Parts: sequence; C-alpha cells; structure tokens
Amino acid sequence: MKPKRPFVPADRPETIRKLIVSALKKEMLSSRDISGIVKIREKDVYEHLTHIQKSILKNGCKLTITPAECRKCGFSFAKRERFKKPGKCPVCRNESIREPLFIIE
Repeated sequence: MKPKRPFVPADRPETIRKLIVSALKKEMLSSRDISGIVKIREKDVYEHLTHIQKSILKNGCKLTITPAECRKCGFSFAKRERFKKPGKCPVCRNESIREPLFIIE
C-alpha cells in the first residue's frame, strides 16, 4: 500500500469568505457562479453564505437574495429561508427551477 500524502490547502492571499464577500459586493451571483470564482464546491458555498449573512450585519451590510423561481409556472420561492435551490415546484411539480441569486448591499 502506498502511504497517503497529507492534504495541503491551496495558497490563498485572502480567506474564502472574504473572496465571496468581495465578489458579491460587485454583482449578483448564483451559488454556481460563486463556486467558479472562488474555486470551491458548490455544496460548500451554501455553508459559507450562512456565516457571511451573520457576519456582514456588523458592518451594516445585508445579503439580499433573489428567490428561486419555477421556469414552467413562474412560482417564486420567496418565503424559503434555505440558500439551496429547491428540488421541484410545489405547484406544478416541475424540476426546472432557476437558482436563487445573491448580492451584498
């Protein structure tokens, strides 16, 4: 058996959350866009957004969320508090849903 090499994290001048915050202050992005910019898994973006939402309140900023929307019937998931895209529409059961968008104001 080969011995496993230790995990070495990527060398970053800023933290991941600071990179996400600076990207969201510039423009409205989806979780997929954020994961591409910061080069982390999309699954990890949601976890970071939860912490960012709490921490930016101290600076007087706010994380604004444009809710996910069904592409077929137009149902808006405005009351949804989770950041993840829903699986299917509760009205028409369609699975084609636009991702929520995020911006810091």
